[in-house]
Amino acid sequence: MITFNMFLTYRLLSSDVATELSARIVSALAQHGYNADREAVTLLGSANHPDTALKEVLDSIADDTLRITAVDVRSALESIPTDDSSVSDGGETASTETMSTDTIQRSASNSKTRSSQSESTSSRSIDSAPNLDSSTDPITKDNPSTSRPGTSANAFDIIGDITGQSTGTGSYDDFVSVFRDRYERLSSHLRSRVNHRPTQAIDSMSGNTDAAIVGLVNDIRSTKNGHWIVELEDTTGTFPCLVMKDRSFADVVNELLFDECIAIEGTLSGDGEILFANDIHFPDIPRNHTPNTADRHVQAALISDIHVGSQEFVYDAWERFAAWLHTDEAEAIEYLLIAGDMVEGVGVYPDQDDELDIVDIYEQYEAFAEHLKSVPGDMEILLIPGNHDAVRLAEPQPGFDDELRSIMSAHDARISGNPSLVTIENVQILMYHGVSLDEVIAELPSEKASYDEPHKAMYQLLKKRHIAPQFGERTRLAPEDSDHLTIDNIPDIFHTGHVHKLGWGKYHNVLAVNSGCWQAQTAFQRSVNIDPDVGYAPIIDLDTLEMTVRKFV
Repeated sequence: MITFNMFLTYRLLSSDVATELSARIVSALAQHGYNADREAVTLLGSANHPDTALKEVLDSIADDTLRITAVDVRSALESIPTDDSSVSDGGETASTETMSTDTIQRSASNSKTRSSQSESTSSRSIDSAPNLDSSTDPITKDNPSTSRPGTSANAFDIIGDITGQSTGTGSYDDFVSVFRDRYERLSSHLRSRVNHRPTQAIDSMSGNTDAAIVGLVNDIRSTKNGHWIVELEDTTGTFPCLVMKDRSFADVVNELLFDECIAIEGTLSGDGEILFANDIHFPDIPRNHTPNTADRHVQAALISDIHVGSQEFVYDAWERFAAWLHTDEAEAIEYLLIAGDMVEGVGVYPDQDDELDIVDIYEQYEAFAEHLKSVPGDMEILLIPGNHDAVRLAEPQPGFDDELRSIMSAHDARISGNPSLVTIENVQILMYHGVSLDEVIAELPSEKASYDEPHKAMYQLLKKRHIAPQFGERTRLAPEDSDHLTIDNIPDIFHTGHVHKLGWGKYHNVLAVNSGCWQAQTAFQRSVNIDPDVGYAPIIDLDTLEMTVRKFV
């Protein structure tokens, strides 16, 4: 049900408000699961009663409609009585009309349920109502002097934002809840692929019987003969599985992390005490996944790890990047997505104070906000936090608090939690800062994950369908009543940062991008042998998902 008022305090008195009206119409249609032609949105926005027009369109379109056209809108407008469409309920003219929450709710109840359609259709719908808080919704731009013609009026649609939703207290029950929810979510991707049985039921099965288990990895250990025992845990108990070293899939054990969800198929030993593995399955992204693309030529710039406040922040490179965004060459770039670490922070690593150019955390954010102002004023900007930012370290991380939001108010940048799934122009982008990449790289063989090829570590997270599979090691995780870090919806783009290395590639048609950084090598990075990739900006064509990389150093 829609719970927002599209025009409660906004009047159709200027072109700025007309743009805002169009954006909210797009959001309302997307909430019902529809795309719309630009002309259709314009017609709805210019109707005397946009609320009535929207309701008529939703009531009149065919069941199999995915895109609302101008023809659909004209047909619906013809059915609205002239006297009803010229005067508002309160007797005011249409220029001061407001759309009521009740009207939109009625429209929502009359619109068709889309959840029963195929994934290719449902992936274009929005799973939660857009946040239309005027303090964070990037619809009206406050810097028209830097605007470029022809940019999108669409705001971001975000799901999975933990901001304001955290319920965890750190109690034992929270830990039980998050792991139970993790198991239920991830096992759903495996149950249809194997004939699994609960571990409790397998305990009572006869020996030499085929069986399959879906569970979380509870233990991994090697035998004296070089075989592997992988113990799986489900909601009924645990059961050991033996992976023989000479099996063709035995090296997959090297990819396993504690607490991730997998399925093992095999045959029970004669005494029924152990399962001899014949195959191992991951939740994984389907190989035939077809990504969504934009319906027009539009681009997004993906960057991360700005680290304003550090002595090594590359100011000149940032200024060149911001200046380039104003050129004709960058005219199609309408979105800027920043995956965490806006500032260097304070006390993040030993002796960091010696490397700070700005020692006050609030002054660091004020400086970042000033740098953000050099970006074109009409560009849609999304910020999520990272481990250097002034939010809780445990993931999922909520977005910035009100004080920091007020500081970073340039261009009405949208702020969300880490991670978040963002939909722009039909394209779903999973934004995650990337702290768990350290853990994946540390635990897995170098050919599977390394700092030099960070996208391969990202492939592992996609394969495991989880942002941070291993609990309690390098990655700090906050226990909640549900697991907010599972990858339920398949993204079209997976964007991370954190490791300060540039890398990209496609995994089962999902474009994985780690976007480098804007901070030269620090003394701490030298001590741990990190050679950062500085001043790069990956640019994505959202209509083709092809990528180019711009360098500004």
